[in-house]
Amino acid sequence: MAVTTVKTIDTVIGNMRLTGGTYSASDTGGNINTGLHQVLSMMLVATGGSIVADAPTINETFPMDGSAVTIIVTNATTGLWWAIGY
Repeated sequence: MAVTTVKTIDTVIGNMRLTGGTYSASDTGGNINTGLHQVLSMMLVATGGSIVADAPTINETFPMDGSAVTIIVTNATTGLWWAIGY
């Protein structure tokens, strides 16, 4: 499972942090390193020119400790991600 990410957002909102960026999966999933110590919520949105067979899925229960969030995606998809936490 391999996911490549580029972080494009890292900002403070109130007393929490919002991080986000893009992902590209060369397989059917992997981990997104959010850079947060605790992730309260996360959102994935598939992008690209072709139809995605299945919606991207987060394979975690929130809130979760740690920064590595496991995602499951259709092979070779790209998308956007946002995570909120501390």
